Amino acid sequence: MVTRVYLILLAVALAWLSGCAVNPATGDEELMFFSPDKDVALGQKYAPQIEAALEGRIDDESLQRYVNRVGQRIARVCHRPDLSYHFTAVEEKGANAIAVPGGYVYITRGLLEELQSEAQLAAILGHEVGHVIARDTMAAISRQLGMTALVAAAHFGGAPSDVSQAAGFISAVLTLQYSREDEKDADLTGLSYMVQAGYDPNGMIETMQILQDLQTLRPIEFFSTHPNPASRLAYLQERIDQRYGHLGALRTGRQEYEAAVLARLEPKARRSRPNKDTNQGS
Repeated sequence: MVTRVYLILLAVALAWLSGCAVNPATGDEELMFFSPDKDVALGQKYAPQIEAALEGRIDDESLQRYVNRVGQRIARVCHRPDLSYHFTAVEEKGANAIAVPGGYVYITRGLLEELQSEAQLAAILGHEVGHVIARDTMAAISRQLGMTALVAAAHFGGAPSDVSQAAGFISAVLTLQYSREDEKDADLTGLSYMVQAGYDPNGMIETMQILQDLQTLRPIEFFSTHPNPASRLAYLQERIDQRYGHLGALRTGRQEYEAAVLARLEPKARRSRPNKDTNQGS
């Protein structure tokens, strides 16, 4: 009887929460169980714990301001500039970036050490903002965690069972899998955002090449949570040729990134790095 009552209450809750939402980046109508305000509330509630699980903030406020400044350039031109975005560099050694519902974006030390320019950083942050805008993280978590647990996490109150649901939500954020379609949309949306923010779109191509080169050496965290379709570089290059080939020189920012990030990270970032592109940007 108790189980039946619980299921009835859950069905009522889902009926109240669910509905259709339009993805502002693609224009597609999608099933969504939570309002955008709930995304923000979940992000505010769990972002500190997710940040801690990623080994905490890198203790360098100059570096943090730089990463946030690049991220805010992306945020200003995205489809939801009204959200409050938070871009944070964390100590996690694996090469990865994570979007948390409501506008929280984390990039790891391991990935920062591999990038070589501000345009490449903008590509990663633009991609993650694309996931936030499309609310892909909420959709992926609902698939991985299940709606019952997701509703429980949304109404986390502090009881032992609630703590368990909260831990499940945090784990889901850190290990979720996006669909190939979501990933392609985030790639193309992030590409559009970085160009609108004034960055060289080739930074996206360079970033994907860096990640794929890393993957040939060892499995990297980015591709454990972001699918790696074989056509990724192809569709990005096609979009650049179609839409952005006529643009003049845009910001690359190699020297800026070297000074603001690589020179401040130890020890790997101080190694000599090959520079295939001598264009230093503006």
